[in-house]
Amino acid sequence: MTVTEKLTQDVYKDVGENVNFTILNLNHKDQKAELAAVQELADRIPAIIRSMNVRYPKADLKVAFGFGSDAWDYLFPDAIKPMELIRFKEIVGPKYTAISTPGDLFFHVRAGESAVVYEVMAQFMLFIKDATTVEDETHGFRYFEGRAVIGFIDGTENPDVNEALDYAVIGDEDPEFTNGSYAFAQKYRHDMTAWNALKTEDQEKAIGRKKYSDLELADEEKLPNSHNVASQDMKDGIEHKIVRMNVPFSEPGKDITGTYFIGYARHFAVTNRMLINMFESKSDRLLDFSTAETGNLFFIPSTTTLESIVDNAL
Repeated sequence: MTVTEKLTQDVYKDVGENVNFTILNLNHKDQKAELAAVQELADRIPAIIRSMNVRYPKADLKVAFGFGSDAWDYLFPDAIKPMELIRFKEIVGPKYTAISTPGDLFFHVRAGESAVVYEVMAQFMLFIKDATTVEDETHGFRYFEGRAVIGFIDGTENPDVNEALDYAVIGDEDPEFTNGSYAFAQKYRHDMTAWNALKTEDQEKAIGRKKYSDLELADEEKLPNSHNVASQDMKDGIEHKIVRMNVPFSEPGKDITGTYFIGYARHFAVTNRMLINMFESKSDRLLDFSTAETGNLFFIPSTTTLESIVDNAL
């Protein structure tokens, strides 16, 4: 089976203006009832999306919904499993740790209007709330010029939009799950006071790019552990990419500001090698100002796999 764009969820397109990331844990008390709730939700999702697109066609609604490894084993114990779907194992580096946190169900809802995001997520929860508890819910926004909240242009290292499908969507290597994707979700909290205390030149050396023009610095100008060096995967001398969607979030009154990192990938192994580089091998300079508070891996099924879930046909 070849990759077919119309059978994928929204795993490689615009990150959105207003964003809701929600991670739920199943109750793990009544498998039959919880499976029925998930099947009802999976059945309803396409209709909810279609309805909202009719009501607000200019909102540019996009949705991704997926499952953690433990949820897959619990809900579908007799089904085969996506090849790279595992419980994320924390990565302990010399200075910082990429922690692993629970997560059974994952939602990434984004649109140009916050009311649309609210309405869609509220409707989803009607069908799943009694079977779950909330692990984390984060509301994000698009910052000025699409910059990260630390002030740098975001997404420069992403593959070209015409190539993104190849990097974000599972292909023939796992034929039962072609058109699916692996989503790694990681919530970072920033020390904005310390970051903003740096001179612009020192921030640029930490990121590896000019702050305002986004031009990449020459290698000799970067720190050896600059972010755009540490976050690369250069296995076998070839750069392997994923589709990154970094979303700012903030509660200014509580002095909470951060970035929600979501990486969609054809192969989670690529994302994992990037994380090993950042936390273990090179101690990414950006981690001196950013603390990972969550870490979860999810499988985002194709629309055909979601239909199989609804029909109890995995």
